[in-house]
Amino acid sequence: MRILSGIQPSGSLHLGNYFGMMKKMIDYQQQGELFCFIANYHAMTSLSDGKALARGTLEAAANFLALGMDPQRSTFWVQSDVPEVQELAWFLSNFTPMGLLERCHSYKDKVAKGIAANHGLFAYPVLMSADILLFNSDRVPVGKDQKQHVEVTRDIAIKVNNVYGEIFTLPEPDIDDEVATVPGLDGQKMSKSYGNTIDLFQEEKALRKQVMRIVTDSTPVEAPKNPDSCNLFQIYRLFLDKAGQEALRQRYLAGGTGYGEIKEELFVTIRDYFAPFTERRNALLQDSDQLRQTLQQGADKARREAVRVMRKVRKKAGLAY
Repeated sequence: MRILSGIQPSGSLHLGNYFGMMKKMIDYQQQGELFCFIANYHAMTSLSDGKALARGTLEAAANFLALGMDPQRSTFWVQSDVPEVQELAWFLSNFTPMGLLERCHSYKDKVAKGIAANHGLFAYPVLMSADILLFNSDRVPVGKDQKQHVEVTRDIAIKVNNVYGEIFTLPEPDIDDEVATVPGLDGQKMSKSYGNTIDLFQEEKALRKQVMRIVTDSTPVEAPKNPDSCNLFQIYRLFLDKAGQEALRQRYLAGGTGYGEIKEELFVTIRDYFAPFTERRNALLQDSDQLRQTLQQGADKARREAVRVMRKVRKKAGLAY
């Protein structure tokens, strides 16, 4: 079973990235053939600062490696180091109906939030399809908001296969309902675009400030509280096992515990959870040459597969003559 996913390097990584995708991807190294990439082409839809993108790419790679990505047991690379993905994206564009893209919720949501509408943002699902199909991925771990894009990928792959034969594997979205959408400080999906994140690998003071900004209601300390409608509870539970979640739930229902107390507990939990990973991350960033070498080795592995698939595509499409 081949599993593939990617993460954008546009800014600091946050808890939504970690619990929504990164932790799961790292765990997948025990379960199948893992392909994981830093999606720097995708990041360009919201980031035009070249220096920031380059810096963010290295930081994202260091974060993944520090959190447990093993380049010896997986294929881990930077998207732009495998140029075949752009060639395949153009090929797939010719099998993508406009209406299919016009129905994509993610594009509409981002434009509604004030992100500038452009072709890159509109055609994002096609490039994502190329990422997935280039490596004949069986499963694609995504959040609920990205499920539609995997469905778009399947639709495009079916159109191509109907014309040229079975070139592409039809991928299946893999969604963990427990963490499919990690809430941000305001209860919306945690996203850098919305500025509602709790970031990984930051100073204690900044971390505490973010945690204390989590929006809660005005229920008095002594009164019972509803954990199911509480944004703070939904974030805290990500760090707890079933028994811990139930214990926290009972504290909510019993009353007598204030949101400020729970926020302080959450701050300490996040700080201590990521402390050992932070030390490893800092060491990786201090040796940037070795980090780049690791990424290049991953790109070489990825390209061997990409070239094989594109050779078949080019032959079928008449681009090889």
